[in-house]
Amino acid sequence: MTSPNPQVSIIVSTYNESQNIISILKSIRESMPTGILTETIVVDDNSPDGTGRIVEEYVQGLKRFAENTINVIHRKTRDGLSSAILSGIQNARADTIVVMDSDFSHPPQAIPRMLEALKQYQCDLVVASRYMRGGGTRGWTLKRKMLSKSATLIAKIGLRVKLSDPMSGFFAFKKHIINGLSFDALGYKFLLELLVKTDRKITVKEIPYIFENRRLGKSKLDASLYETSSEYLQAVWRLYKSKKMKESSERRGSVKFFSKAARFFTVGASGFGVNYLVSMLFASGLADIWYVHANAFGIVASLSTNFILNKIWTFEDVDFGAKRTLSQYGRFAAFSSLGAAVQLGTVYWLVDAHNISYPLALFTAIAVAASSNFVLNKKLTFREKIWG
Repeated sequence: MTSPNPQVSIIVSTYNESQNIISILKSIRESMPTGILTETIVVDDNSPDGTGRIVEEYVQGLKRFAENTINVIHRKTRDGLSSAILSGIQNARADTIVVMDSDFSHPPQAIPRMLEALKQYQCDLVVASRYMRGGGTRGWTLKRKMLSKSATLIAKIGLRVKLSDPMSGFFAFKKHIINGLSFDALGYKFLLELLVKTDRKITVKEIPYIFENRRLGKSKLDASLYETSSEYLQAVWRLYKSKKMKESSERRGSVKFFSKAARFFTVGASGFGVNYLVSMLFASGLADIWYVHANAFGIVASLSTNFILNKIWTFEDVDFGAKRTLSQYGRFAAFSSLGAAVQLGTVYWLVDAHNISYPLALFTAIAVAASSNFVLNKKLTFREKIWG
C-alpha cells in the first residue's frame, strides 16, 4: 500500500526549535480542514539542540497513512532560510505549497484562509501580510519595527514590488509557477526572490494576519542583526541586477523582433517586383505564353527568391543542407499559400460583409496576412522563438 499524493505541502524550516517544533506540528494538524491530504516537510539545518531527531521520534508515533503526514529533511550544514525553503519545495509532492516559520510567529490557523483565497480568487500566490488593513505585529521592539519597514521600503523602491508586505515569510502558492525558474536562495526572504523572478506574470492576493513574536526560543534575527541585514542588502542588489538584465534582454528581444519583421516585409515587397517582372517576361517577351501560366511562373519565382532572401538575410540561416532546405521551402510555400488565402478571405469579409472600401480592406488584409505569415515562418519554418 502506498500513500496517496497530498493536496497541500507545508514547508517548515528549523534551526534550534526543539521548544516549538512538536507544538507547531500539532497545531498545523489541528488547523487543517478535514478531507485535505497534507504533508508537512520539516527542513532542519543540523540543529545542535536535536530538533530534527525530535521530529523523527514524534513521527514514529503517528499513524502511518493519516491525513496529515510529516517528513523530515536533515541538512548537514546551516545554509540559510531561503535555501531550506527551496529544498523543501523541491521535495514537495503537492502542487499547493505553504511556507511558514516554526516559532508560532505565523499562526497555523491562518492556513485555511490562505488556501481558500487561492481557490476563491483563482490566483497563483497568496501572501499573509502584516501591513495591510487588518494585519499587524505584536511584541516587536521599536528597532525591529523600523528595520522591517526599512527593508520593505527598499524592496518596494529598489525592486518595484507592489505588495504591502513583500518581506513576509508566510505565503502559499501553486508550485507550477516556479517551473523553469532558477533561484539563488540566498538570505532569508524567499518570497522576495519569487516575486522578482516571476515579475508580474502571476496573480497575487494578500490577506491580513497578526505576526506574533515568539514565546519560546531565541530569535535568529536578533542574534545576528548585522549579518542578516548584510545578507538582505546583498540579496536585493543581486535581484536588482538580475531584474535589470532581464529587462535589457526583453528590450533587445523586441528590437530584434521588429528588425526581423521589417526585413521580412521588405523581402515581401521585393517579391512583388520579381513576380511582376517574371510574369511579364513569360507572357510577352521570353515565351509568349498564356498570361495565367505566365503568372504561375512569376509566383514560383517570387516565392523562391523570397524564401532564399528570408533564409539568408531575415533569419540568418546559412545551413543549405538539401533535406533541411527542401523541408523549409515546403513549409514556407505552405504558409505563403495560407497567407494568400487569409488575404483573400479578409478582403471578401471586409468588403462584402461590412461594406469597407476595397483599398482599405486590401491594406488591412495584406497587413494581417503578412503578419501571420511572418510569425508562422519565424516559429515553424526557421524554428525561432516568436519574440526575439
